[in-house]
Amino acid sequence: MTAVTKWALGVAVLVVAVLVAVLTTRGGAKNAPAATGDLSAARAAAALQACPPAASGPAVGQLSGIQADCLGDGSRVDFGKVLAGTPTLVNVWASWCVPCRTELPVLQRYAAEPGAVRVVGVQTASPAADGLGLLHSLGVHLPSVYDGNDQAGPIRTALKVPSLPASYVVTADGLVHFISNPRTFDSTDQVRAAVKDYS
Repeated sequence: MTAVTKWALGVAVLVVAVLVAVLTTRGGAKNAPAATGDLSAARAAAALQACPPAASGPAVGQLSGIQADCLGDGSRVDFGKVLAGTPTLVNVWASWCVPCRTELPVLQRYAAEPGAVRVVGVQTASPAADGLGLLHSLGVHLPSVYDGNDQAGPIRTALKVPSLPASYVVTADGLVHFISNPRTFDSTDQVRAAVKDYS
């Protein structure tokens, strides 16, 4: 082999290795970006409930292995494990979303009712500081995770969120049901009926 052939072969191997690394990272990118900046004051003001602890059972299929920051304290959680084993209403929202501002307080009231399933929020496509500020101003203290500041956060992508807000019922056995009727909640009665219908 000539020196040029060895050099060309070496470059080709390097290019293939880089492509494999990039494609593997893209295909398995399951970590939501961290909520950055000094959020201590915003977190204290929002006073969110702690994210539920990870369950010991199997994680919820399409959310398995997705790591995200808990908005309340910044701890990193495996979102699929957080949802495992307990019926949960998951609500995906953004700080700029007008219907989300109406729906979030309804979900807070529902979560406080006897017999309500657990409610967990997912902030997406907006800065964490803006989300914490919104929750504080609305008096919403639901446990929430941060899915990043772009339109393609890993949780939003895994759930195939069509538009915001979007809600899902995750059953105790890990099935995920998109709530299509109603698309936005105006009352706790609607939330209760949807949870019953989709459970």
